[in-house]
Amino acid sequence: MLKIPALLSTVTLLIAGLVAGNLTTANAAEQSRLNKILSAGELRIGTTGDWNPMTVKNTATGNYEGFDIDIVTELANDMGVEAKFVPTDWKTLINGIVANKYDVTTSASLNPKRMAVAGYTDSYYNVGTVPLTLRKHLAKFNSWNDINNSDVTVATTLGTVQEQQAKEYFPKATLKSVEAPARDFQEVLSGRAMVHITSNVEAATLVKKYEQMAIVPVQEARSPTPLAMLVAQDDQVWINYLNHWIELKKTQGFFKQLAKKWDLAD
Repeated sequence: MLKIPALLSTVTLLIAGLVAGNLTTANAAEQSRLNKILSAGELRIGTTGDWNPMTVKNTATGNYEGFDIDIVTELANDMGVEAKFVPTDWKTLINGIVANKYDVTTSASLNPKRMAVAGYTDSYYNVGTVPLTLRKHLAKFNSWNDINNSDVTVATTLGTVQEQQAKEYFPKATLKSVEAPARDFQEVLSGRAMVHITSNVEAATLVKKYEQMAIVPVQEARSPTPLAMLVAQDDQVWINYLNHWIELKKTQGFFKQLAKKWDLAD
């Protein structure tokens, strides 16, 4: 049996541990971006504005539009704060989160290199990668392997997941990366490249907008990937809030309704 002094000492240590744990939790909540966002009345959202139909900057109005824009706007509304969009590009997207330039981003593909330095929310949509070319070149390509040749130039946008995928898919091809605000599909339209790869959602939008473009008739999209928001890796309070919000919106059918609005497969 424990003597009374020893028992009191044990109880004291247990209480001290509980108090310390509660203080740590309270401090984490106070220091979280969630608390700072609510206090400031502003949610800062990093977005590239060049991924149709997910995030696009309307040149006529200067406003951002798209599937992702509707998502983060709804998030800000539910939080009772203003949505503030912060322009960024793919090569600096992660740096902006790490440097606290914005609190969250519009969606980005899950990627091991990104996951090493930034956090992700739960996913709310999936995409796959497909190749595009001009209709006049379609006869040259019937499969992914047809693209992997030294006489084919494949364009990608610097800092995107597709840039890394192109290196993996087409080791024999000539790869050309362009820096935003230039885009890979523009290289194909201009004739400076024969093929580019992008998500199936952007591909569907591009072939509607540019009648001279077509999706290469591959059997299936490659690298199916979940999309999620990027957040600070060390802020579990903020990540938990966003994940619970995403789950709530999934249950309410919010993402399916948006997919129909933007003509995406849900």
